[in-house]
Amino acid sequence: MIKVNFLQLICRDLKLAFRQVGDIFSVLFFFIIVVSLFPLGIGADLDLLKKIAAGIIWVAALLSTMLSLNKLFANDFADGSLEQLMLLPVPLSLVVFSKILAHWIISGLPLAIFSPILGIQFNLSGEELWVLILSLLLGTPALSAIGAIGSALTIGLKSSSVLLSLLILPLYIPILIFGSGAIDSAISGMEYSAHLSLILAITLSSLFLSPFAAAMAIRTSME
Repeated sequence: MIKVNFLQLICRDLKLAFRQVGDIFSVLFFFIIVVSLFPLGIGADLDLLKKIAAGIIWVAALLSTMLSLNKLFANDFADGSLEQLMLLPVPLSLVVFSKILAHWIISGLPLAIFSPILGIQFNLSGEELWVLILSLLLGTPALSAIGAIGSALTIGLKSSSVLLSLLILPLYIPILIFGSGAIDSAISGMEYSAHLSLILAITLSSLFLSPFAAAMAIRTSME
């Protein structure tokens, strides 16, 4: 019996992702371009920029993450690798979990790393930038986890990107609300720990439940 560990599964997905490095940079460039266009369009009204910063950055992060979700399982499905992964002597939910983490590493993590540079354009202070980074670090894993369910449900379907968006966007709304709410609270000088705690709760719940839900969806799609 072939032994497969969790790190090997993650490394496999990361290696495949870096073979198409253009897809990785497209997510990051989309995030940077969308966020940077607003200060250019609105002008030098620093107070207005600070007020809208949270919503703009989080919406851009959400849309950027969605760009690569339709390929989470599609490439493995197209070349038959998904069937082989289902035959591995490990639970399919563990395979899905590894894909979720790999997706976050190549999509969500770079957004959090580059977010302070973009936050400066919106006149955010040091503490506000810290809350911005923390909210993205806590919230973007949930975007990948929830997106994995939608990606699994749309395997092999035509116009899967449109259907995927319709399926997962309503589930993203709480993350968007609490993520932007944490930054708004920091800007207003209010307590923001409650928002971050709620984001963390959503993320932990998503990371625990999504692999099982996505694994069931994959089995259904492959039948």
